[in-house]
Amino acid sequence: MSSAFFDARDRQMAGAPAREAAAHKPSGTRSRLRSAAMLQAFAATLWIPQAGLLAWSVGRLADGGGLADILWPAVFVLLLGVIKSCLDAAGGRLAFRAARAELSKKRVAAVELLARLSPVDAGRHASGEAASVLGEQAELIVPYLSRFQPVRMKASLVPLVILACIFSISWIAALVLLFAAPLIPIFMALIGWRAQAASEKQLVATGGLNAFLLDRLRGLATIRSFDAVDATALRLRAEAESLRIRTMAVLKIAFLSSAVLELFSALGVAMTAVYVGFSLLGEIRFGAWSGGLDLSQGLFVLLLAPAFFEPLRELSAVWHDRASGEAVLKALDGLAAGSLVLPDQQNAQVTAVSEAFDIRLENVGFRYRPEHVPIFDTFNLGIAAGEHVALLGASGTGKSTLMSLIAGLAPCNEGRVLIGGANEGRGKMAWIGQKPHIFAGTIAGNIALGRPDIKKTDVSKALDLAKLGSVAQAYGRRPLGEAGIGLSGGEALRLAIARAACDPNIRIILADEPTAHLDAQTAAEITESLLALAKGRTLIVATHDPLLAARMHRAIRLDADRVQEAAE
Repeated sequence: MSSAFFDARDRQMAGAPAREAAAHKPSGTRSRLRSAAMLQAFAATLWIPQAGLLAWSVGRLADGGGLADILWPAVFVLLLGVIKSCLDAAGGRLAFRAARAELSKKRVAAVELLARLSPVDAGRHASGEAASVLGEQAELIVPYLSRFQPVRMKASLVPLVILACIFSISWIAALVLLFAAPLIPIFMALIGWRAQAASEKQLVATGGLNAFLLDRLRGLATIRSFDAVDATALRLRAEAESLRIRTMAVLKIAFLSSAVLELFSALGVAMTAVYVGFSLLGEIRFGAWSGGLDLSQGLFVLLLAPAFFEPLRELSAVWHDRASGEAVLKALDGLAAGSLVLPDQQNAQVTAVSEAFDIRLENVGFRYRPEHVPIFDTFNLGIAAGEHVALLGASGTGKSTLMSLIAGLAPCNEGRVLIGGANEGRGKMAWIGQKPHIFAGTIAGNIALGRPDIKKTDVSKALDLAKLGSVAQAYGRRPLGEAGIGLSGGEALRLAIARAACDPNIRIILADEPTAHLDAQTAAEITESLLALAKGRTLIVATHDPLLAARMHRAIRLDADRVQEAAE
């Protein structure tokens, strides 16, 4: 990784305040969803005049009327049906587009927040789990916004309008529906709490399974070498079984909510039908404002009774979308919860002090979690510009953490890091890790990294400095595999050195265990290339290699309880 990484991160941080300000501006998503819901609700109310025309037509035919008497009512019923379908389709289309736009905003916000997390944070979500939430599970927001939100408004408005129309004809029919209706949302709310909890557990199980699969796919070679294939298969079977159980629990609750709705809606319609039937037979002569119901009035009430429960039935059908959508929104908000978040550039604890690019750490304190023991407490260190420094110490004493603090990959809890140069000081750093990432592509492309100011001559010089020319000639234009398949560990490190050498603006080089796990000859070659790159620049190396430390100007030993200069 070279300074291109820090340049991109600095530009991202510089634009963060503008993005946050834009995020706080009123969004048109809610207004578009509200408009879509109103369109669909209005479309549903058009059934009332359709039912009235149908009931009047049947009553007219029963009274001896002919087809000519019902021709125009039939035309109006057809016209209202076309208008209803168009309004419902327009509302659904508007709601879907608004939901997709909101999903895109949520994804962008989550990705930007994840991008600002420290890469050294051990508490970060697994990449497979984060990818599952952002890619697969986030799609559940669309049905939640495009279906549940409009249906909820329809269920709040349409039954009231239908109830008012029925009440104008028969108060007892309206009373029957009014008695059955409140039982539905009560039981659905009770079931909904359980459904949301089950959906959250299902999403956690899905993310865990995806993280497990990605981790095991990355380590297939290790699994085979340790003969752990059977153990991995058993673990995978257990994870899949857990996901199946949680999925079936969600489906069971969804079916239960539908059964509750169908039960009460069927009872409400049945009781209304019984009242209308006995009223038309003359057995019941109360409950209607006119003393009794005629055929047109009774048929009108019967046509509206199922429509009264229809929005509630739709609400039951999308109730699972609500549980899943809210669970996903909570998962998106929790992706970066409790993690180390890199500070914005305006509030960063790094201050430009001079053009000499010296480095000073003043009273720096850092811990990964508030409850953890601090890695550094009132830590002070000064490194002069152009100085080559080796950081020595046992594993766990904070060598890599110290370099991450200097690079800005982790925020200081206390104190500050002062780096000389202009405001883009970290854009003049290069990071060379133990396992640099190699992208699928040519060696030249992996060195240039798409930087427009890098020329072919710069790549050639960088290849010569890193002693990678023969490897580049052997590969030619053939692409490397993802993660550097085809390159040895030493060649991958040389490629990282060449990346840094390509940038003439580099002033500070941070190398984390560059010679670890290499044979003596390869380690010596990497050391020479690294020193050639660091000529006239500041070099900080975290290492256990005494030969590499001996080539530095100064060695600093980090112990668990103190920092001291190593003996030369």
